[in-house]
Amino acid sequence: MPDRDLFEGIRREGRCWEREREACCHGGGAVREEVGGISAAESAHHLDLSPFRTSPPPDAQCPPTDAVGGPEVSKELYRHGDRSPVKAYPKDPYQESQWPQGFGQLTKEGMLQQWELGQALRERYWGFLNASYHREEVYIRSTDCDRTLMSAEANLAGLFPVEGAQAFHPNITWQPIPVHTVPEAQDKLLKFPLGPCPRFEQLQNETRQTPEYQNETARNALFLEMVANETGVPDLTLETAWNIYDTLFCEQTHKLRLPPWASPQTMQRLRQLKDLSFRFLFGMYRPTEKARLQGGVLLAEIRKNLTWAASAAQHPKLLVYSAHDTTLVALQMALDVYNGEQAPYASCHMFELYQEDNGNFSVEMYFRNDSTEAPWPLALPGCSQSCPLPDFLRLTLPLVPEDWDRECQVTGSLADTEVIVALAVCGSILFLLILLLLTVLFRMQAQPPGYRHVADGEDHA
Repeated sequence: MPDRDLFEGIRREGRCWEREREACCHGGGAVREEVGGISAAESAHHLDLSPFRTSPPPDAQCPPTDAVGGPEVSKELYRHGDRSPVKAYPKDPYQESQWPQGFGQLTKEGMLQQWELGQALRERYWGFLNASYHREEVYIRSTDCDRTLMSAEANLAGLFPVEGAQAFHPNITWQPIPVHTVPEAQDKLLKFPLGPCPRFEQLQNETRQTPEYQNETARNALFLEMVANETGVPDLTLETAWNIYDTLFCEQTHKLRLPPWASPQTMQRLRQLKDLSFRFLFGMYRPTEKARLQGGVLLAEIRKNLTWAASAAQHPKLLVYSAHDTTLVALQMALDVYNGEQAPYASCHMFELYQEDNGNFSVEMYFRNDSTEAPWPLALPGCSQSCPLPDFLRLTLPLVPEDWDRECQVTGSLADTEVIVALAVCGSILFLLILLLLTVLFRMQAQPPGYRHVADGEDHA
């Protein structure tokens, strides 16, 4: 990972990057795509709770520049904010009634995290986005999930506080902004898994047979057995251990006392298994093919938007996706920029397209996963951190499916084996039927000459 200090105060193409509570200001003529960030463990008192900013920050100054520079389009993909556990384990002392809105719901802390992210983006885009909401500039899409829909709304409250003529009540500094979604069964972009996809399921089965997976299973067998006994969860595996960690993490974050067996050492090991589960899903074995079936689908949309924004005269300035950690990790593993850890609440991956002095375009990526730090610069392998758009498109092309439905079909040796087995079964059944028919015919031919079956009562005629 590049040194953070190297990128502080960068003044290239008329762009300056924010530090904590500093604005990032830009000139005109570039495209920015983002995906959202705050540390998962942060609580409300760690956040910047300054009032809504409706004027430029006092220190938001950019140096003079002759560069075209500055964003034209921004695209964000962020994880939802803090939530309650998705479920409890059988022996969990804290069941659904413990949580005000039940399982898997955005908490007040999560709302605040997303509001703070919205405020940070407001400062970052000052002078690029209109200070007040304009529907032609902004489009927001979320998965069809309460916590992601509410996260988008909280984020927008920080990004576009009401001012002037947009206020519909003197005591309300909020306005409704549309957030679009599609039913979960129809979501072929943001949810995980994208499916049904038989080939991806086949890849998961093949991953389970790899030496790495087998070694990790053997190494953690006794530990998983202990956790299974303590939680009452049967058949705990490397893939399902993350559920236990997630529940315990949520409870610990909300100041609930953990059971004695959930020691710091146990939590650390569960966390490692949780991170391992992401590598199982998207890496470890045939990562490029996995990328084409999961994260590459969203990457295809991002590529399309970058290309479109580089050529179109008019387009929305801000395109937002509100989604999940799996959405972020799948995308980052496809791009080979994943840091090996679960994307924290309200974390944000950014794609930025800039127009240079010579009229060419370049793509830059950043990851905001801590509200107290500047976003991490990310470099696509094989390219510089400021990657020329043609190179970015060329390097990411192998990660994008040509025909997702076709590529999801099971192919290869397993499919051939299934066909062979099916033919063998059908052939065996046909053979048995022929054998049975021949047996019946043989017995009929073997009857003595002149023998005739006498029906009941015929001898009394």
